[in-house]
Amino acid sequence: MERLIFDEEHEMFRESVRRFMQNEIGPHAERWREQGIVDREAFEKSGEQGLLMLWADEKYGGAGIEDFRYEQIIIEENLRYGEVGFFINLHSRLVGPYIGSLGTEEQKQRFLPDCIAGKSILAVAMTEAGAGSDISGTRTRAEDKGDHWLLNGSKTYISNGLLADVIVVAAKTVPDKPHAVGLFLVERGMEGFSRGTNMAKIGLKAQDTSELFFENVKIPKENVLGDPTKGFYSLMQFLAEERLINACGNVAHAQAAFDLTLEFVNERVAFGQTIGSFQNTRFKMADMRARIDCIQVYVDQCVLQHNLGKLTAEEAAKAKLLSSELEGEVIDECVQLHGGAGYMAEYRIARMYTDARISRIYAGTSEIMREIIARSIGLDGRKPKN
Repeated sequence: MERLIFDEEHEMFRESVRRFMQNEIGPHAERWREQGIVDREAFEKSGEQGLLMLWADEKYGGAGIEDFRYEQIIIEENLRYGEVGFFINLHSRLVGPYIGSLGTEEQKQRFLPDCIAGKSILAVAMTEAGAGSDISGTRTRAEDKGDHWLLNGSKTYISNGLLADVIVVAAKTVPDKPHAVGLFLVERGMEGFSRGTNMAKIGLKAQDTSELFFENVKIPKENVLGDPTKGFYSLMQFLAEERLINACGNVAHAQAAFDLTLEFVNERVAFGQTIGSFQNTRFKMADMRARIDCIQVYVDQCVLQHNLGKLTAEEAAKAKLLSSELEGEVIDECVQLHGGAGYMAEYRIARMYTDARISRIYAGTSEIMREIIARSIGLDGRKPKN
């Protein structure tokens, strides 16, 4: 189905991003998967191309482009022609805005230029072993020592955990108040800050994921983002966009799987005819085509709403839920249509199958998304009053 949300300028931008992904990212993907981490140069080249933090003001080296459709294009082209484990969007649009929106002018001047240039890589550390989607349950603590904060605790499953030079860390600042959370900028080389090994995952092999440890890390007061007791609400503020980013990638991944499979079924011959000519294959492909188009329209509409500042947490949850479930179901069906080849690691569709499984977990599980949506329609799960 023709997508009507993009103008000529967007399509020109898409062509340039596609060429970049095909020439500078895609060719290195296999090596990155083998080594378990993306080369730092990938971020630097992206910075040189002007693809990092498009929203940032020109005075910091950005393009000053707030239109989320440009970010959507980067996400889509990276999923199709780059490498799913290259978390360019996490750096640019998940973590960067914390500094852009909450940072002081001094913090912006100090951190944004190198981040926009790809010389400094970002990560955000919220998740803990005992507190996944529940940020209020975090055990990492920061204690105000007058001229600095003292940070202690650990985080796990941190994307860009090894590559990151600056990490936004969520920590409890008032022990008896669950929502009193601060956001602290931890920099590479700070005394007491260490990282675990690259964690083995079933998918996203090129994306580095690690544990982070903080033992009496002294955080200068100038490295605190916003009010040190209101970080929880700041995290909630950015979640809608995080889930929209996830949704854009989910649909793009499903579309890429569909394209691969359409090509495969038109070439693979069984019983003297292409498997694409069998009724079962035609019906399966037709179902997937219709579902991808429908979810794509919804996600595109959410992007337009986001540009207007009207995207709600509930709508973002719907987009994230539907797109991640779609991605998993479509890629599973595509593996089936590939037959034995779909189970072979040398085929991209097999890697996509394991890469896609995380989408229903990170940025809020499908169960959490359903809870948010249910509450929005008045179903809060509470027992009736006696």
